[in-house]
Amino acid sequence: MRGSLRTRTTVAATAVVAVALVIAGLAVVLLLRSNLASQAQLQAEVTAQQLASQLAAGTAIAKLDLDDEHPVRITDASGKVLAASEGLSAVDGNPVQPSRPTPVPTVAPKPTPTPTGDDDDNRGRGRGGDDEPDDDSSPTPTPPAGRVAEGDASYSNGTATVDGRTAAYRFAALKVTLPKGAGEVTVQAGAELATAGDAVSSVSRTMLIGLPLLLAVVALVTWMVTRRALAPVEAIRAELAGITGSRDLRRRVPVPESRDEVARLARTTNDTLTALETSVAQQRGFVADASHELRSPIASLRTQLEVAAAHPELLELDELIADTIRLQHLAADLLLLARLDAGDHPDPERIHVSDLVRDAIDGRTARLQITGEPVVLGNKTRLARVLSNLLDNAERHTSKEIRVVVSTADGQAVIQVQDDGSGVPEADRERIFERFVRLDDARSRDEGGAGLGLAIARDLAQSHGGTLTVGDTPAGGASFDLRLPLAT
Repeated sequence: MRGSLRTRTTVAATAVVAVALVIAGLAVVLLLRSNLASQAQLQAEVTAQQLASQLAAGTAIAKLDLDDEHPVRITDASGKVLAASEGLSAVDGNPVQPSRPTPVPTVAPKPTPTPTGDDDDNRGRGRGGDDEPDDDSSPTPTPPAGRVAEGDASYSNGTATVDGRTAAYRFAALKVTLPKGAGEVTVQAGAELATAGDAVSSVSRTMLIGLPLLLAVVALVTWMVTRRALAPVEAIRAELAGITGSRDLRRRVPVPESRDEVARLARTTNDTLTALETSVAQQRGFVADASHELRSPIASLRTQLEVAAAHPELLELDELIADTIRLQHLAADLLLLARLDAGDHPDPERIHVSDLVRDAIDGRTARLQITGEPVVLGNKTRLARVLSNLLDNAERHTSKEIRVVVSTADGQAVIQVQDDGSGVPEADRERIFERFVRLDDARSRDEGGAGLGLAIARDLAQSHGGTLTVGDTPAGGASFDLRLPLAT
């Protein structure tokens, strides 16, 4: 099971989901914690700002309505606690003992002197009896107004004991200048962080409980889905195992009705089995035909040698040599076909077709017609074998003359070997390229050959990326057309 695709898929999917959930959970917890801390800070700042504004407006400290929900502490410049919310007993471990607020000092205005009769002449005049005002008289000074210190509040984390319970708080502190020159105080308000912590802890516990359950569901669903998806694959595997065990290549794997990759795999597997069945059938036929073709010359050689051993005077040496040569050619053809079936392709070289054709018809009675100088890539020995087989076939069926035409067309080199014989019936133009096929069954094996020449010629042409077909000539004979791609 550890090596099964279903197990590996389930484990991988569960691991990926687990990692994703852990990352998402951490992100949610951190974001929640940040948002709750920001909310607590905002609450503390709002409370401190409201109280600071009231103090700056002239509200006495004793008349402030301190928030019971958010602990508040008001201190002077020396740190002495002037006021604190009800129930607040300590901040950061320091006791909170508010003292009586100090009365705001007031400045008494100077008394205005009462004018007398002696001063009637000087009323409205300054010293010296002129009309200027007296230098000693001045307007009453205006007491300074209160204000909240500019800039953001200062923030800190700490603890506060309210009603005997100590908890973590987020504090916001603002400095306020009191009106009428009464000095400067600091307003410190807090918002409990324990609520944020409880919410984060609750969410974390929920995630820790839900995560294993969710992973179990993911693993179960993945296991079931993978099992259903791989069921056709298992059916294909089982059928292939049955085909291998029975060696019956006629059997085919089941093709699912879906149009997915598994269905395409099944169809491709069946196509492969069809090709394999055809190949095995051809191989078996080839072996049977080869053994049949080899049996006759070998039996003939054995008979002649046995007769020669018993009656040396009856030995026909020429016939013996001819049978040996025929057997040698047949063995060479069979070995060549075996190499072609095995995919043997020698390294290609540039070949001038006109020179190749001239060498092939050297010593033969054939008329050559060349148009252009085509160059192809291939193995010179094997292409020479193609031309030799085509010329041998033409010599067996021609009446008077063989004609070889070399030209180019559509990016290919075209070599036509034409005879003026009876031609090839249209129904047999593909069958003649099959192995061990002879159209004239009445011909002797010596004259007709083993039926491998044209099959070898086509296989060699196809191994060079070309084609070999047969058609008619204007005179009614056969024209074998070899087409090879031109070298670039």
